[in-house]
Amino acid sequence: MMTIMPIVQLILLSNAASNEIKEVNIVIVDRDQSESSRLLNRKIIANDRFNLVAIPFSSSTAKDYLQANKADIVLEIPNDFERKYVRGERPKLQMLVNAINGQNATVGSGYLNTIIGTFNAEIIPNTLRTTPATAQFTVASRNWYNPELNYKHFMAPGILAELTALLTIVLSAMNVVRERELGTIEQINVTPIKKWQFIIGKLVPFLCVGMILLTVGILVSKLLFDIPIRGNIGLIFGYAVFNLIAVLGLGLLISNFADTQQQAIFVAFFFIMIFVLMCGLFTPIESMPKWAQYLTIPNPLAHIISVSRKVLMKGSGFWDIRWEIIYTILLAIVFNALAIWSYKKQT
Repeated sequence: MMTIMPIVQLILLSNAASNEIKEVNIVIVDRDQSESSRLLNRKIIANDRFNLVAIPFSSSTAKDYLQANKADIVLEIPNDFERKYVRGERPKLQMLVNAINGQNATVGSGYLNTIIGTFNAEIIPNTLRTTPATAQFTVASRNWYNPELNYKHFMAPGILAELTALLTIVLSAMNVVRERELGTIEQINVTPIKKWQFIIGKLVPFLCVGMILLTVGILVSKLLFDIPIRGNIGLIFGYAVFNLIAVLGLGLLISNFADTQQQAIFVAFFFIMIFVLMCGLFTPIESMPKWAQYLTIPNPLAHIISVSRKVLMKGSGFWDIRWEIIYTILLAIVFNALAIWSYKKQT
């Protein structure tokens, strides 16, 4: 559980958990059958993001593909497409998008809009006598921090941080309650150690385990996925100490209230599900409603994922992650203070 499972999950999830849309099934209805329309068809088909399903002659047939879920997008080119271009008018294309999966619809239509925009920029100078007043401008874009748009570079740091935090919270949640089930907790209760000493004694071993997991995970991510390490790696480990202390404090707090290991795991997974869904790993926090964004502040997973991506991919420094550090230190103090307070030591 502490060695094999997180490595296997890191490898599988980094490859499988991807929001990248690689194949968009498209149906093209070309009513114009002109040189311009055929050129547009070839540009779409040549793009490796699109998979041409069919080129029917009727809209009803194309809509059947959409309704049967065999097509994600139907593009209809009108019969006056090239003629309007030559006259200097603006021909209109109809794009029907299967929006059952909103992400596929948004990304797929974005791909197609980009291709049509490129086609538009290329064909206008060839068909119209543009003057300086009607000349088009071009936009040159550069992708910073992940220029190859490699989705594994984006996912691997987040998944690594998530697995490290989740495993430690489960292990710590099971720890005290296991001693209670075995009866060894009574032997500890009659010793003169203080409650805070007991909590620290339970926290330190799992903190070491978490740091080892983080180290192994970064090595595996670098070797398998060649993730960039642009920032100070020591900053990652320094922040991880505070984050793991906060997570372990929550795990020990759960363990203090649970009577059995099964109960502790159920309660831990209740928090884990909320943390995972609202940590920004799969859904950007900026896209959430305002009230949901505020609820990510007490989420230690959201902060460690943000820090790992900023430091590894952007090369961010201490000042860039200062708020994550402040929030995490506050969470560590609150969770561990509650864990010490809730531990019932009977002397």
